[in-house]
Amino acid sequence: MATAKKAPAKKAPAKKAAPAKKVAAKKAAPAKKVAAKKAAPAKKVAAKKAAPAKKAAPAKKVAAKKAAPAKKRTPNAAFMKALTLSPALAAVVGDKPLPRTEIVSKLWVYIKSKGLQDKVNKRMINADEKLRAVFGKAQVSMFEMAGLIGKHVK
Repeated sequence: MATAKKAPAKKAPAKKAAPAKKVAAKKAAPAKKVAAKKAAPAKKVAAKKAAPAKKAAPAKKVAAKKAAPAKKRTPNAAFMKALTLSPALAAVVGDKPLPRTEIVSKLWVYIKSKGLQDKVNKRMINADEKLRAVFGKAQVSMFEMAGLIGKHVK
């Protein structure tokens, strides 16, 4: 029992000592702030030097991930299937049956060669007479172009 009484007595002086440390820390705080302001540029320089090392480490991980999959991606057979074209679309890209990817590529070649992209908004395509027959309107967004092509292939 004697030891039990001594243990609480030791804890009480420890509690009183802790606030004294806090007061000392508060008095020293302004001096630390001044020192921290002077040391801050040195820390930034050190951080800048350390940053490239951090960037190099993830690059190694990325390289390791890229090396792991040895399989090459096989193209989807549906994209490679030759489709018959409507007469309106055949007038622009040619008469032979083509896969959808080639149709879009040839349409872009036609658009670029004729200068049909809008000068202000490059996402818009101004249709000439041949393209108006395919698209059904005078100006089309490049994103809706692929959807409009679907109506002219079988």
